[in-house]
Amino acid sequence: MFKDKTVVITGSSRGIGRRLAIRFANEGANIVLNARKVIDSDLISEIESYGVKTHCVIGDVQEFESANQLITEAKEVFGSVDVLINNAGITKDMLLMRMSEEMFDDVISVNLKGTFNTIHHASKVMLKQRSGTIINMSSVIGEIGNIGQANYAASKAGVIGLTKSAAKELAARGITCNAIAPGFIETDMTDSLSEKVKEATLAHIPLKKLGNTDDIANTAIFLASQTYITGQVINVDGGMVMNA
Repeated sequence: MFKDKTVVITGSSRGIGRRLAIRFANEGANIVLNARKVIDSDLISEIESYGVKTHCVIGDVQEFESANQLITEAKEVFGSVDVLINNAGITKDMLLMRMSEEMFDDVISVNLKGTFNTIHHASKVMLKQRSGTIINMSSVIGEIGNIGQANYAASKAGVIGLTKSAAKELAARGITCNAIAPGFIETDMTDSLSEKVKEATLAHIPLKKLGNTDDIANTAIFLASQTYITGQVINVDGGMVMNA
């Protein structure tokens, strides 16, 4: 389905981003990986084992020119930017009254401004192509908020607003823009949680289990394979938001 298509994934060295890269490669896409640090050779080898090509761009998408370099290289190397997945994100949790200005600014800069930066540059390529898919990673926290995560909640709520605005602006050229809002997904971060915290979390999830990175990848592949869904937020959360 994605043979000879180019998929650009930010924050793709580990976790959800890493799984997205592998799954899209398995679907036949050429993959442009992005991270702030060196991407390990094992990931590159696994991607290329599917008979596709990969290209790595090291850079921080919160920097406007780094985001430009990412999209420019993707276009130069593969000739198109067919799918952009904005997955890069950070957390710096703290109660609101104790949260520093720097902690708030850093999270907004990576999660929200970084998403804007890549959309800004990729949309120019997609508009000329008259096609393209943008998928932004939001979070259920952006919809319901969370204690100690005012910065993260604000950034992810902003991603939802950005998604809907971009969808309206780009629709006339056949470009779709949607968001995925994961709940609690099994990653290195959730593995480090205590059993007590995990039990408390599961109590709020109707399906009584954490999601996994394939749940997110399946949703991304679905969104990238269609042309008549845009401006939507798809919760992948086991029903968590229903209990909020």
